[in-house]
Amino acid sequence: MFGVVPKALWEKQIPADTRNRIRLGLTCLLVRAGGRHIMIETGIGDKFDAKRTDIYGVEHSTSLPAELAKLGLKAEDIDIVINTHLHFDHCGWNVRREGAKLVPTFSRARYLIQRGEWEHALHPTERDRGSYVADCFSPAEARTEFLDGDREVIPGIRVEVVPGHNRHLQCVWIESEGQQAFFISDLTPTHAHLPYAWMMSFDLYPLETLANKKRLLPQLARSGALVIFPHDPVMPCVKLIESDGRIAAVPAAISSSG
Repeated sequence: MFGVVPKALWEKQIPADTRNRIRLGLTCLLVRAGGRHIMIETGIGDKFDAKRTDIYGVEHSTSLPAELAKLGLKAEDIDIVINTHLHFDHCGWNVRREGAKLVPTFSRARYLIQRGEWEHALHPTERDRGSYVADCFSPAEARTEFLDGDREVIPGIRVEVVPGHNRHLQCVWIESEGQQAFFISDLTPTHAHLPYAWMMSFDLYPLETLANKKRLLPQLARSGALVIFPHDPVMPCVKLIESDGRIAAVPAAISSSG
């Protein structure tokens, strides 16, 4: 998760267990806008076998459908699903089991993904094939809308392609009443990854990750935008501050009004 950063440094931020694993969150963001429910990411899902569950230490203390139910929502209430990319930990609940079949979990939703990411996910390289599990996304192809670059999804929500983690990663901007939020995805997976050089070895294009972090993080700090990390188990939502060329995070809350 920290690439070339020595463990002696990164372990001060997120301690490892005896198997060298660190605790990570699986943040999915529900947005209510224009009378619609938009789901950004769908987490890791429930289609891992026992071996893979053990390797990754997956804990199913809750699930995305269960969390939606707490808000009085069912899967069919979701109108749009935005996947920043198709690694298994970001699209796992795109699809669910229905008997012996795999079907779209969100039966009424449009699934939005960059066309290039979909094509790569179906034909990954040797380096990143372990990050893609076709059963997590391909059965939802009939409900998938392919994007080619930046796009306004609905008024107030737009996606921006931010290469680095992979070629077609898309982050999500949300604007409402003069305020902004930014789902930063795996460009910066946790607050511990805010230092520019602290990047994942999963990144296929690390120099592009570096360039985009140096472009976006100061911009987000200046604007006062909420920043939502996909994998931070402690501070999933923050505001950024910049001091002496360094970026730091301050915990923030997302209001649930509307």
